[in-house]
Amino acid sequence: MKKRTVSILLAAAVATGSLTGCGGSSAGKTENANAEEGKVINIYSWNNEFRERVEAVYPEVAETSKDGTVTKLKDGTEIHWIVNPNQDGVYQQKLDEALLKQADAAADDKVDIFLSETDYVNKYTDAEADVAMPLSDLGINPDTDLADQYAFTKVTASDTNGVQRGSTWQCCPGLLVYRRDIAKEVFGTDDPEVVGEKVKDWDTIKATAKELSDKGYFTFASYADTFRLYGNSISNPWVKPGENVICVDQKIMDWVADSKEWLDAGYLDKTIKGQWNADWNQAMGSASNVFAFLFPAWGIDFTLKPNWDGEEGMWAVTNPPQEYNWGGSYVHACTGTDNPQHVKDIILSVTADKDNLLKISKDFSDFTNAQSSMRQAAQDDKTFSSDFLGGQNAFQYFSPVAENIVMAPLSAYDQGCVELIQNAFSDYLQGQVDFEKAKSNFETAILERYPEITQVQWPE
Repeated sequence: MKKRTVSILLAAAVATGSLTGCGGSSAGKTENANAEEGKVINIYSWNNEFRERVEAVYPEVAETSKDGTVTKLKDGTEIHWIVNPNQDGVYQQKLDEALLKQADAAADDKVDIFLSETDYVNKYTDAEADVAMPLSDLGINPDTDLADQYAFTKVTASDTNGVQRGSTWQCCPGLLVYRRDIAKEVFGTDDPEVVGEKVKDWDTIKATAKELSDKGYFTFASYADTFRLYGNSISNPWVKPGENVICVDQKIMDWVADSKEWLDAGYLDKTIKGQWNADWNQAMGSASNVFAFLFPAWGIDFTLKPNWDGEEGMWAVTNPPQEYNWGGSYVHACTGTDNPQHVKDIILSVTADKDNLLKISKDFSDFTNAQSSMRQAAQDDKTFSSDFLGGQNAFQYFSPVAENIVMAPLSAYDQGCVELIQNAFSDYLQGQVDFEKAKSNFETAILERYPEITQVQWPE
């Protein structure tokens, strides 16, 4: 039996036919566009990011409740925001439970819009699962309405047949973000062009890392900081369509080997174990000896900025050692929605309107998903200069990276593989287990997460 690249919960439901109202039927497609719209639009997400952008640019918004759970539109329709944390798969679990009930749910309880991240978007755009409607069924033509989007974001939001089943306001190219004061001390200048030459590729940045180390500085905080760059370079998906074998790409093992080399050389801080913990956050503070981080726009705004306790203007951006993308929130119309016109309008307003996307970039510092707008922003130093970055216009650096991104092939298993392989080899890099034990620990963890997987293949 052909395995479907969806969660165990959804796969079982599809196999027993219990998703018939949420996929495979004509519910919610263009023939219903002229039907009376429902009174409640249910939107599933893991934080308030999408709500804030809808409030900022969707012209039909009237007001939002103080607790942020309900947004009223001018026509009386209410948007109900159902927010669950992304950590440990909680968001996906709650969303999947709602999708299972979609066929029999009352109109006001149906999922209308849901969001996904790059690490698991493939699970929800799967054509057989059919939980994310083709945008064309809403009356959105991706070739014309979304022609200005970056090509890799359109591919990411499409199923294996090339049918686009989601859209995003974000493009998440990553840069190298560095401390100006450390650059001046070690290199004699904080000029982004000069620093960019010193970090332009992996061989060059390794030589620069020694230069920094000789002056008592770490290049990056943690071995986890470089993972996304290697992960963006894999040549095959973690799990190929229709198969049940995890294939660990050589690039992932290169990350393990290079991380070990950098740790042993003192180019990374051995006391900082991974990311998203207190030690990593403190490494962004003024007392830290860490020179740089690898971040997209959201990382600078939501992660670096809140953790910086020094003077404004002490950070700058330059090119990374290789182009990479980190993140992205994809907006999907749920098959079976009783609000197809509202859903269409919201998706177009937030992800396709160039003026709205520029406003989002100005208001939230997002690098948004319109090539022409981002080229315009890159040339507009007056509007898009950042006080936090010492007056620098980061869009000047983000734009060329975005245009050169080639996304690694995706699978429905990406989030689990990315999380668990880092966990397993973090223990190895910290000296808690040997190399072979790290491999076996990953195999155990991945088979527990995904019981349908039968084998893990390692590169020779």
